[in-house]
Amino acid sequence: MIRANDNYSKLKASYLFSDIAKRVDEYQLKNPEAHIIRLGIGDVTRALVPSVIKGFHEGVDEMANDATFRGYGPEQGYAFLREKIAKNDFQNRGADISADEIFVSDGAKCDTGNFQELFATDIKVAIPDPVYPAYLDTNVMAGRTGECEDGRYDRIIYMDCLKENNFLPGLPDEKVDLIYLCFPNNPTGSTATKEELKVWVDYAKENKALILFDAAYESFIRDEELPKTIYEIEGAREVAVEFRSFSKTAGFTGTRCGFTVVPKDCMIFNSKGDKISLHAMWNRRHTTKFNGVSYPVQKAAEAVYSQEGKAQIKEQVAYYLNNADIIRETVESLGFDYIGGKNSPYIWVDGKGRDSWDFFDLLLTKSSVVCTPGAGFGRCGKQYIRISAFNSLENVTKAMDRLKEALTWRSHVK
Repeated sequence: MIRANDNYSKLKASYLFSDIAKRVDEYQLKNPEAHIIRLGIGDVTRALVPSVIKGFHEGVDEMANDATFRGYGPEQGYAFLREKIAKNDFQNRGADISADEIFVSDGAKCDTGNFQELFATDIKVAIPDPVYPAYLDTNVMAGRTGECEDGRYDRIIYMDCLKENNFLPGLPDEKVDLIYLCFPNNPTGSTATKEELKVWVDYAKENKALILFDAAYESFIRDEELPKTIYEIEGAREVAVEFRSFSKTAGFTGTRCGFTVVPKDCMIFNSKGDKISLHAMWNRRHTTKFNGVSYPVQKAAEAVYSQEGKAQIKEQVAYYLNNADIIRETVESLGFDYIGGKNSPYIWVDGKGRDSWDFFDLLLTKSSVVCTPGAGFGRCGKQYIRISAFNSLENVTKAMDRLKEALTWRSHVK
């Protein structure tokens, strides 16, 4: 008989954003006149910039002509895009990354989930808490965990990110093999300095561990002293894989394009302790299970790196960061502690002891504003909410005015 993968039964009942959507739908059904402003899920709202649209059209036009039509492309991505990525995102920042170490894909979420397929099921995995749910859930599906009790899975090493440690994960107390890091962080918006990342690179080298580094939000870093890639850190080529996305950088959430960097210096080990090229393994997996991003989408992504594209993308990112500033100022004026919003599109707000789902329901019912409850990101998020800057200036301003009306220090924060 056909049998199920029993590891799926270990997953929590439903996915965070599905729970949010259900509650919002129920509220809208009961309040059809309510204008709901969504500051929850990190989906962009502004149109693709003109340079990207032009590149998209050029790609489509080429597909409409026999002489320029393209069928199957290289699974790793077209050279014209990989070369632009290597030069602009890495080499220009002093990071030694070549075009053939870049794998173009349909997004960072897919790649972070798929990458764990390359590793043994009995490795020890260290994951920050709070954390983007996909990191954890894909390891649950793979069978690397025990059952979930009190919100945490057995056999996973959780690295608590708290106000006391500036929401930065500390080195684990025991030896681990695989480490997930995300900066600027989702959900907290925290960032790491070069010195702080160097600690992790040194740990990985010493312990023959691997870092999976999610840099999907690097374009929101305003502080030039902060690293935008882990490959700005000496030694990172040997122990780190980096995931990037055009979703937030250039608004490709509905267009789908990202990439993963796997340096050729990066090695893992077989059961005998022999070194194996991680680059070669990922290339084998990628070419077996992925047929490549469509040509017009890659042409659109290439346009991000044109002179005009860079200027337009910078302006769009600044638009969302201005929204983040408005949210930060409002949250601060209401007396709430928070982190994020300065080098990140997310603001992580302390509910002062209030349960995050209760806080979510309060904002939804009193303000018709949707946030994301921190409990969905882990045990350490139970008293926090995440507010996203991805909406229009008009909606963000209106939402903050509603929050000011619904929330005051004396009446709601104790």
